[in-house]
Amino acid sequence: MLVRLSIRDIVLIDRLDLEFASGLTTLTGETGAGKSILLDAFLLALGARGDASLVRAGEEQGQVTAAFDLPRDHPALAAAREFGLDAEDELVLRRVQTSDGRTRAFVNDQPASAQALRAIGASLVEIHCQHDDRALVDPSAHRALVDAHGALGDRAAQVRELYGALQRARRELAEEEARVAKARAEADYLRHANEELGALAPQPGEEAALAERRQTMQRSEKVAGDLRDALAAFSGDHSPAGEIASAARRLERRATQAPQLIEPPAKALAQALDALSLAEQALEQALRDADFDPRELERIEERLFALRGAARKHQTSVDALPALAERFAADLAALDAGEARIVTLSEAVARAQAAYAKAAESLSAARRAAAKKLDALVEGELKPLKLEGARFRTEIVSDPETGGPEGYDRVEFWVQTNPGSRPGPLVKVASGGELARFMLALKVVLADRGSAPTLVFDEIDTGVGGAVADAIGQRLARLAKRAQVLTVTHAPQVAARAGRHLRIAKGAVKGKAKDHVATRVAELEEAERREEIARMLSGAAITDEARAAARRLLEGAG
Repeated sequence: MLVRLSIRDIVLIDRLDLEFASGLTTLTGETGAGKSILLDAFLLALGARGDASLVRAGEEQGQVTAAFDLPRDHPALAAAREFGLDAEDELVLRRVQTSDGRTRAFVNDQPASAQALRAIGASLVEIHCQHDDRALVDPSAHRALVDAHGALGDRAAQVRELYGALQRARRELAEEEARVAKARAEADYLRHANEELGALAPQPGEEAALAERRQTMQRSEKVAGDLRDALAAFSGDHSPAGEIASAARRLERRATQAPQLIEPPAKALAQALDALSLAEQALEQALRDADFDPRELERIEERLFALRGAARKHQTSVDALPALAERFAADLAALDAGEARIVTLSEAVARAQAAYAKAAESLSAARRAAAKKLDALVEGELKPLKLEGARFRTEIVSDPETGGPEGYDRVEFWVQTNPGSRPGPLVKVASGGELARFMLALKVVLADRGSAPTLVFDEIDTGVGGAVADAIGQRLARLAKRAQVLTVTHAPQVAARAGRHLRIAKGAVKGKAKDHVATRVAELEEAERREEIARMLSGAAITDEARAAARRLLEGAG
């Protein structure tokens, strides 16, 4: 509920700090005292559109701060967290309005957007007046109120969940149908491409391996001649091996004569012969390796040409051809399996549709039952509010063809204000005063369901007589047992029912530079309260009769 409201430099209000409590609080005062200014300032804190004219003359900016004490599970706290704002069990909404028209918003001293302020404020406070009752204007709110009255929140949530599942099933079916339709349109191309790549059978890394083999073969042609020339040096009359072997044999025959001289060179000559033999073997192996079949080179080049041609045709790389071949094969397989999958998905859509329809029909029936009870309760409140000839009914139109997340139903409150008149939508048929009283009857019936924790009623008793004003006061007091209620009123019968009475007055205030007019708000004690109610009864000149009547009103209300 609202616990504090602080206003600085807004129109006629220079400095105002108010504390609020639970129950019914009434605000009274003469016309022009500043009641509307107080309400406009409160709306600014709740995210209403700013206006430079709200800033008090001569000041650069004005500011409004509203503090709320809430249970930890209150929707406003969740709304704040959705906007990335820290919120535990208290919300402090602050709005700064500058004289150049700009505004700044804060939630618990954290910068916030006006959108965040409006979303949070909507779940904290409902403001009702004769010409601005948003909850009664929007038919979607009517459906929510019927659901709240019938405790149908869980059923409505189930319908929303099933509708979401139905939409997902429909999307999946549509996507599969589109994919299969595309595959059908490309079936000839897919089959040709699949057969072509299947025959080609590209392998991962094949291009690099073939290119390397071709390069090696091309180089081999150039080096084979040099290898043969080098090998020729080891054969025929010019081979050094024969002369070295002959020299080694001569030294061996002399080995017994001078072993110390002969053994080292003989050993070196033997090693030289071994090295020459190894060199000859290496040259022979190299020649064998360099030898290739020219037809193999031709086959390699043809393979590379085929692979690269296929890559150009399909606008991809050679290395990507194996994956492309797999995809073509998968698409063809999907074309065959697609029909079966479409059947499966169609069955899933039918099951989801049946589950949604069953839940939506059940919710629709429950709504009609809840609406019937709501209508009876609201009509029970109309006679004391001088609407005894009026009729209230909840019009429910169900259309399965246009079902949505909220079910089949379009819900709208209809009224017949006089016997014989044509019933119609509440906001079109009822006058301003009638609309306010219908709204009050609804709020009394729905006080503990579907309402914000703080309700503000702005002069909804305008233009009604004493008995009706008293009936309004009684209902506001009943409402205040289940919600915090603030009411701006000119009716003494309403003011007498309040637990707290605030008087709004305008007067001259001495300032540093010059005197100015400012709005002040004072909480009235018992005697002051009697005097204020007497003023409301008699006008400027308060008579003893008015004071006696005020006393009787307070005693009767007590």
